[in-house]
Amino acid sequence: MSIIKKLSFFIIIVIFFSLFSGCTSLTSNMQIGESKILNYEEVKNSLIRFHVIANSNSDEDQKLKLKVRDKVIDYLYPSLNDSSSLEESRELIEENMNKVKEIAETVIKDNNYNYTVKIELSRENFPEKSYGNITLPQGNYEAFRIIIGEGKGKNWWCVMFPPLCFVDESKAQVQYEKTENKINKEINKEINKEHNNSKIKLKFKTVEVLKNLF
Repeated sequence: MSIIKKLSFFIIIVIFFSLFSGCTSLTSNMQIGESKILNYEEVKNSLIRFHVIANSNSDEDQKLKLKVRDKVIDYLYPSLNDSSSLEESRELIEENMNKVKEIAETVIKDNNYNYTVKIELSRENFPEKSYGNITLPQGNYEAFRIIIGEGKGKNWWCVMFPPLCFVDESKAQVQYEKTENKINKEINKEINKEHNNSKIKLKFKTVEVLKNLF
């Protein structure tokens, strides 16, 4: 292969690398705030949901579920509202799981029930759900769950990170922009990781091609 062909081939590789980097940057600058329905592939690893599951669908059990919810939010929300990242929120939740269980058990006992309480932070499959004007598509999400008794009743849910857990859902309106910004921040972290990994792989491939050429 002549030196001109070698140089031409090298220029093509450089152009391809530049285009690849540009495409990834464009993706990272996409704003989810433009749509009410969030993109599952972008948010599936960028938030933590919060679910309180009632023992049953009886009026009494559903009211008890909301009382547990209120007390837990009163306790957790001040700390989580100041959290700046998914990792920080996860650590706060894990550090307070025993306390949250204690709070839930106290509420249940004070209301003359003897239901057990199960607390877990895990990934679960969920149907499409809306909270205010934010809709999460069906999919597998990380969730902090409080399961009361048999856990066969309807659940109350919100987004714990970024924090949208208001007892009065209408108050969440003022937090949507802040919430979307935090979700975008987590999305961009994931995109940058993939971007950097792809750049490293492409660099190695480019070096190997050049070795073979020269």
